[in-house]
Amino acid sequence: MRLTRRNLLGAAMAASLAVAAPAFAAKPLTIGFSQVGAESEWRTANTASIKDAARKAGVNLKFADAQQRQENQVKAIRSFIAQRVDVIAFSPVVESGWDTVLREAKAAKIPVILTDRAVKVSDPSLYVSFIGSDFVEEGRRAARWLVEHAKKNPNRSYNIVELQGTVGSAPALDRKAGFAEVIAGNPKLKIIRSQTGDFTRAKGKEVMEAFLKSEGKNINVLYAHNDDMAIGAIQAIEEAGLKPGKDILVVSIDGVRGAFEAMLQGKLNVTVECNPLLGPQLIQTAQAVKAGKPVPKRITVNEGVFPAEVAAKEFPNRKY
Repeated sequence: MRLTRRNLLGAAMAASLAVAAPAFAAKPLTIGFSQVGAESEWRTANTASIKDAARKAGVNLKFADAQQRQENQVKAIRSFIAQRVDVIAFSPVVESGWDTVLREAKAAKIPVILTDRAVKVSDPSLYVSFIGSDFVEEGRRAARWLVEHAKKNPNRSYNIVELQGTVGSAPALDRKAGFAEVIAGNPKLKIIRSQTGDFTRAKGKEVMEAFLKSEGKNINVLYAHNDDMAIGAIQAIEEAGLKPGKDILVVSIDGVRGAFEAMLQGKLNVTVECNPLLGPQLIQTAQAVKAGKPVPKRITVNEGVFPAEVAAKEFPNRKY
């Protein structure tokens, strides 16, 4: 067959289109993700899970660390909008103050997924889904363990000091509410001091030192909204010449490896699990949203309660 100039041009164009078409079809999903920060073992594991899941799925992840500041998250979200990402996801530093920037995302037709922490907005359609734990239930679980422990010691009363998480954050508000709900009406369980430790080990130690100076041996229980604050507080208890886990019961939330190590040493009595490995669920949800598929408004994760008695058995299974 004789090849004319027209035939050669046509063949070249066809070949070009054959290469371009799959390249266009294979354009990766782009997600803009704003993380709270790196304040704890839990957060580090959460970030690693998201980055790993994105890599495995071939997703282009634009990651921004807010360093515990809401204004940094707002800037990051606006940057993602300007970059025309496919999906925006973030773990909000605090619950309120998101309406304006989320309306901007909605106007740009970029769906928003919340991870780990919820927001309070006037219009629930400003985000498509929330993936995370039931923080109120976590607080209830921590309190239920203490109630059961108190039943075994009927002649004793318990004065509780509480290390709260970041002021205004969903886990801090909800874990406080859940715990208070369960101990309400129980005259043997009383919170005598409550202050934020900002979810960090250093701040947990600092606030516990202040509690011990003001209350001393009057303290029977420490309830910490996360393990990192509990571990910091344990150091303060030891430096005060007391035995954590014995002189002062230590109840915390997260279920990180550090908490299991503290339980194995007899310094922490129970940790309530809050699973940080949300990466696969986030990526799957983002893919479904981009494909136009319906997704649940609320996606929860399975979690347990781990008292010190099971620490040795469970510790080898911890992935974070």
